[in-house]
Amino acid sequence: MTQEYRRTTTTVSLINYHFVFCPRYRRKVLKGDVDKRFREILQQVCDEHEIILVALEVMPDHVHLFVNTLPVLSPSAIMAKVKGITSRLLRQEFKHLNHLPSLWTRSFFCSTAGNVASETIERYIAEQKKSG
Repeated sequence: MTQEYRRTTTTVSLINYHFVFCPRYRRKVLKGDVDKRFREILQQVCDEHEIILVALEVMPDHVHLFVNTLPVLSPSAIMAKVKGITSRLLRQEFKHLNHLPSLWTRSFFCSTAGNVASETIERYIAEQKKSG
């Protein structure tokens, strides 16, 4: 987990976001090869935009994403990048996803987290598989 302050030439920051988002109609499409490829694409998006992926749990019908980011990206910009790129690439590669008007719903949950809350959120995300 990253709890160190991130430094650029003009900023010092520690910004953690917990996101939860779902496929359209909460369909259980995030499994098997789709799940695996989603994780790969997500890691590429994070690397390209200097987003640190702290924790990730992909359930068949929703995603928990916990990231550390620089202050140049807003939560809505992060979701636009993540959802836009993953939707386009997954729908190109997996034709069975094209029956949905779009892969993701327009909505998402976002919460900020400081040092103490970050550990709690990571534990919560890790426990999702066990309880679901």
